[in-house]
Amino acid sequence: MAMIVGIKFRNSNKVYYFDPVGIEFDEGDGVIVETARGQEFGTVSVPNRDVEEKEIVSPLKPVVRKATEEDVKRLEKNLADRAPALETIREKAAKLGLNMKPVDAEYTFDRSKLIFYFTAESRVDFRELVRALASIFKVRIELRQIYERDDAKMRGALAACGRPCCCTTHLPDFEKVSIKMAKVQGLSLNPQKISGVCGRLLCCLKYENDYYSEVFKKMPKVGSKVHTADGEGVVESNDLIKQTSRVRVLMKDGSYDVKTYALEDITATARQTEPDDSADPDAPKA
Repeated sequence: MAMIVGIKFRNSNKVYYFDPVGIEFDEGDGVIVETARGQEFGTVSVPNRDVEEKEIVSPLKPVVRKATEEDVKRLEKNLADRAPALETIREKAAKLGLNMKPVDAEYTFDRSKLIFYFTAESRVDFRELVRALASIFKVRIELRQIYERDDAKMRGALAACGRPCCCTTHLPDFEKVSIKMAKVQGLSLNPQKISGVCGRLLCCLKYENDYYSEVFKKMPKVGSKVHTADGEGVVESNDLIKQTSRVRVLMKDGSYDVKTYALEDITATARQTEPDDSADPDAPKA
């Protein structure tokens, strides 16, 4: 077992483990920790506790200290200086004719580096831009290209469900989402209905996919023949939530009737096979 404290950083829902070095922390405490970028300000999300050795990546980096009032003031200044820095890079990028969209700016805690995040449809030669920014801010400049999902996560937005996007509230990482998930769940492949504000497939398609995939394989194939208590029929559609099938049945008098049957009440001649990931060219990507 190892004693850890879990820390979150700005623009991230991922929890990183650090060695508390004997300091007792409460949830919400500000802390200064050593990272690959140098010292950073983080917030405690998991107070001191023991975890299995297999859950950590050794060696754990130690917490430097609990955040002081001076640390909080420095953080507040760093955050306040983001907006003017972002406005500056937008003006310079436009002046240089660079096809890029600056999204966010971030000072490292010790203000030794200023990081700009941007999106672009292709590679951007920003060497001249970096030189111009370095002469203005007098610190090391770093530009990082991010993608549509990262853009939505950093800036935040409301999803179609009316709640804040999952990536901004609780998802620690982006998981792989495929068009096959939408097909298995019987959703429309209309891009407006299965894509998020980032233009990519909805992250929430993944949440219940294990259930849908398992039940999908049990259901009779649409268009296949099944045997029911009322006779032989052809499957018109399936309800994976209720685990029922809508069947067009040939009645004894020679007429047809459409009835709904529970999965256990029919005998199928063919089961569903999982669809592939191919989709219309206009369908959103993962």
